[in-house]
Amino acid sequence: MTNKVTRIGIDIGKNTFHLFGVDETGQPLLRKRLRRTQLLAFLANIEPCLIGLEACSGSHYWARQITVHGHDVRLISPQFVKPYVKSNKNDYNDAEAICEAVGRPTMRFVGVKSVEQQDVQALHRIRQGIIKARTAQANQIRGFLTEYGIVIPEGINYLRRRLPEILEDAENGLTARFRQWLSELYEALCALDERIQRYTQEIMTLYHADEAVSGSARSRGSVRTRRPRWSLPTARPVNSARAVNLPRALVWFRVSTLPAASHVCSASANAAISIFERCSSTAHGPSYGEHRTRPMRVAAGSSGS
Repeated sequence: MTNKVTRIGIDIGKNTFHLFGVDETGQPLLRKRLRRTQLLAFLANIEPCLIGLEACSGSHYWARQITVHGHDVRLISPQFVKPYVKSNKNDYNDAEAICEAVGRPTMRFVGVKSVEQQDVQALHRIRQGIIKARTAQANQIRGFLTEYGIVIPEGINYLRRRLPEILEDAENGLTARFRQWLSELYEALCALDERIQRYTQEIMTLYHADEAVSGSARSRGSVRTRRPRWSLPTARPVNSARAVNLPRALVWFRVSTLPAASHVCSASANAAISIFERCSSTAHGPSYGEHRTRPMRVAAGSSGS
């Protein structure tokens, strides 16, 4: 038995962290509770080892910070940690389960996101959240108008065209009070449209900036084409000829994720995030040829496109 800790499982909390470590034979050597401000200082004084974290809120940040001290950090999906939890569930048992799971030779890990990757992911999720809010706003307006005998077909474009006409029509039976409220709802809908357009333009700017970088590298005769700064380290570029039907800029996985993404005909930002996370979960696992995923099919009329 050795006194050197070779593997540590860390259960992440908001203010406290629970650690469980073992040596190379699997014998427990470390069982410790640390405050948030103590974690990095403690790990800096330990020889580099394998550290496992559950892929949860804040895990990518802590993985980057811990890696700076020379440790090999692996993120594990919570569903793969659960089978290793023994007895009652508590923080120490969770840390022990993470420590056990990270040592499995066939375990699949989640790729650690860089700051740039998290920026792009946040941008897409913000945009998708606004799209959901706009859909809810449009449905509310359509429901109110139905109560007054005015029916508008489904689709945001129908609503955009009809609302100004309805507000100007003085003989449609709407009261002055409701007409004022409807006008305010219409203004809110237009504001959401403007926000979506702004975020869409920002995504396009990022996309074209990456295209310019890649094109510049190719023009210099570079042997290795540069990937986007937010692409996964182990991701494989999609053949642009196969991905020609993807909406430009709105899906950043076009040149940075598994070939399964090339089967998507028209994808919303939400679908892009889903495929990105699915690819992240297999970043350290089997190759694409060994672990194929069913291609996603998204309707061409998706609200996010």
